[in-house]
Amino acid sequence: MNKIKHIAFIMDGNGRWGLKKKKNRNFGHLAGVKVVQKIVTASMELRIPIISFYVFSSENWKRPQSEIKYLFNLIGIYFKKEISNIIKNNIKINIMGRRNTFSTKIKTQFKEIEKKTIKNNKLIVNLAINYGSKNEIIDSVKKLHSTKQKITEKNIEKNLYRYLAHPDILIRTGGKKRLSNFMLWQMAYTELFFLKKLWPDFTKKDLSKIIREYKKVKRNFGAV
Repeated sequence: MNKIKHIAFIMDGNGRWGLKKKKNRNFGHLAGVKVVQKIVTASMELRIPIISFYVFSSENWKRPQSEIKYLFNLIGIYFKKEISNIIKNNIKINIMGRRNTFSTKIKTQFKEIEKKTIKNNKLIVNLAINYGSKNEIIDSVKKLHSTKQKITEKNIEKNLYRYLAHPDILIRTGGKKRLSNFMLWQMAYTELFFLKKLWPDFTKKDLSKIIREYKKVKRNFGAV
């Protein structure tokens, strides 16, 4: 039976869900945050040690400025509101992605949430924000070059944004069947699950069903 160390999520469909409900895209993002909270709780109950959420890609800057502003305000409000629960539940928060484009206020928020949860170890939650996997690999190689380290697979891996167990499972909602520049290096042997339902409709029951399916998979990693 396959042991699960890490599950990654591409939370697609928030905007479409909001429009489907005859509201706006931001209404969908708000609903999506509530689902993230439920999945974090479910992951602790299911004893999954690491989960990663694709929150905002390096390509998402092409979206309307009003939507981008709303998203980052929502992230800030969530951290402020939930920090005591995050600490109480022994959850560690990691932010993955390039931070140079963010305001001082946002960078400070990210730094504080990581600092306050750095010693927590019940569940690691990675939030990929302004994240692009190609950028991550480039940044790793640049770091190796600047420190005169040998460019090897092991060293590239160590210098990625987070040196973690690779995802065993990727779950993407929203009906699209692509990785969208998310953890390309880390997902060489990840089992991929694509769901038609939109992220705000994703439930613990869906997660449990995927985990059951995953445990039946024979994983060869290139062997027979």
